[in-house]
Amino acid sequence: MTGSGKMGAGAKGPLSGGFGRVQAFALGLAAAILIADQLSKWLILEVVLAERRFVEVTSFFNIVLVYNRGVSFGMFAEGAGSWQPWVLSGVAVAITLGLLVWLWQTRHWLPATAMGLIIGGAIGNTIDRLFRAERAVVDFLDFHGFLFSFPPLNGHWPAFNVADSAIVVGVLVLVYDGLFLQPQDDTLAASGEGRKQGDS
Repeated sequence: MTGSGKMGAGAKGPLSGGFGRVQAFALGLAAAILIADQLSKWLILEVVLAERRFVEVTSFFNIVLVYNRGVSFGMFAEGAGSWQPWVLSGVAVAITLGLLVWLWQTRHWLPATAMGLIIGGAIGNTIDRLFRAERAVVDFLDFHGFLFSFPPLNGHWPAFNVADSAIVVGVLVLVYDGLFLQPQDDTLAASGEGRKQGDS
């Protein structure tokens, strides 16, 4: 039997896509990140910092209240104009849509997990920019100490939130997958030993 015969009429090529367990897991993870992000912000605003703007938890960690009009970790927040939340929200929506298309095509758990983290985090911060009166993202995790004593940090890592954390982890996982696993797959593909559908 020829190679084309082995594939069969119902086989999918490398660029085919569809909704399966990998996609369901990634979207479920995105929903969990979104819920955790919005719930944590509600707790900070309505309970923990309802009557104050600062809680010292340890010698190196505080809970603070920062309205960030820039991107993750306060980047581009200085001099932010009234247009910036809308532009950043538009960029986030575009990235999310692109990731959803990519997610639809992937068959591997690791990049799908990364995309779920990024999608959930991006939507969480976009909700802040579009629906909060401040048109800003709520940041509240503040780490400080000797490790952050060099300029421009001056003792404090920029405040961040659950969504920021998910986005950073997701990006790092995608970079790892792209640099180390995808080239390996390309090398093994010739011998038919690449990652199987549904593998990491």
